[in-house]
Amino acid sequence: MKTNLKTYSGEALEGNFYTIGLNYKKADAEIRGHFSIDDTAKEKILEQGKADGIPSLTVISTCNRTELYGFAQHPYQLIKLLCQYTNGTVEEFEKVAYIYKNRDAVSHLFTVGTGLDSQILGDFEIISQLRNAFRESKKRDMINPFMERLANAVIQASKRIKNETGISSGATSVSFAAVQYIMAHVPQISEKNILLFGTGKIGRNTCENLIKHTKNDHITLVNRTKEKAEKVAGKFNLVVKDYADIQSEIAQADVLIVATGAQQPTISQELLYLNRPLLILDLSIPKNVSDDVLENELVTLVHMDQLSALTDHTLEQRAAQLPLAKKIIAEIEKEFNKWADHRKYAPTINALKNKLIEIKAGELDYQSKKIDGFNQDQAEIISDRLIQKITTHFANHLKGEEGSAESIELIRRVFQLETA
Repeated sequence: MKTNLKTYSGEALEGNFYTIGLNYKKADAEIRGHFSIDDTAKEKILEQGKADGIPSLTVISTCNRTELYGFAQHPYQLIKLLCQYTNGTVEEFEKVAYIYKNRDAVSHLFTVGTGLDSQILGDFEIISQLRNAFRESKKRDMINPFMERLANAVIQASKRIKNETGISSGATSVSFAAVQYIMAHVPQISEKNILLFGTGKIGRNTCENLIKHTKNDHITLVNRTKEKAEKVAGKFNLVVKDYADIQSEIAQADVLIVATGAQQPTISQELLYLNRPLLILDLSIPKNVSDDVLENELVTLVHMDQLSALTDHTLEQRAAQLPLAKKIIAEIEKEFNKWADHRKYAPTINALKNKLIEIKAGELDYQSKKIDGFNQDQAEIISDRLIQKITTHFANHLKGEEGSAESIELIRRVFQLETA
């Protein structure tokens, strides 16, 4: 677990900014499934976080990662929330998790939001998921100015990288990787029967890539809600079958792609009555295909984690764009950190300036009564310049401090400052 002693110490009342989570790098699909969060659980986490006094919180859960971003006095507050509303335990989390604090948490969010931490480099679907997550938090008044500014900065970085680099060139994503795998392992794919079960976002993208790259017109769609499948089928002129027919449809398929959003396996051995080889690709988190399908010797099962190992020319081209993408991130991240630093010491500097103005007013009033011919205007000009120089010196000192919490506190005590 990673933390950093650098702090945005101006957040004394709110705590520190943390990212806690797990992703594909250390957590396999099964473990990620334990910590998968559906829309209902996300809502409950935000509501419970608010009730617990957490001032700012955002939740993201994708097939590759589950993360909470928020302010807390201790990261365990966020870990507890995650485990409370998922099937994962604290012990399980600790084995595969990461914790980032303050600037490290900021850097991590930039890396995630720009697709540099995606399982397939440059997969930009994550930024829309992050945008939606921050939007949901804002609806519930669970975003403070720090996190709102950070979200906007990450979105800006994502847009610039997409527009100014080639890191998003080519159609490489989980869905495209699945199609690449099929094309590499199934001969005469254009003549094979393909069954797509699940027409959510990954299912729709997979369907589009299948049609574009395989030239196959034997694709059948099945979804628990038939109307959703019909909407997708209408766009591509495909066949839709009832969910009740899935067993017979599997028996006729050469390739089965499972992209459902169920929390439990939807495909198991008992559905398989096969007389020909069947390639099954499970693109779901949690896993939606039970491992018992491998008891059937005609089945080959591939999960999305295996698909991420695909390395082709497109990915090599993307990797070459990494230095430019990182340069853009560094530039925008630096601007954000400068704003965050200013935000932490600004109340103290403003309070110091007001204190000096108060002292000035008292002293000028005293001297005007004591000195004959006292020049009030000149005294105002000189004292205002002194106040400006003094506050500028203090501000520059705080800007240059690696950890300025002690300096801020000392200034407050010496000048007896009241800050909001």
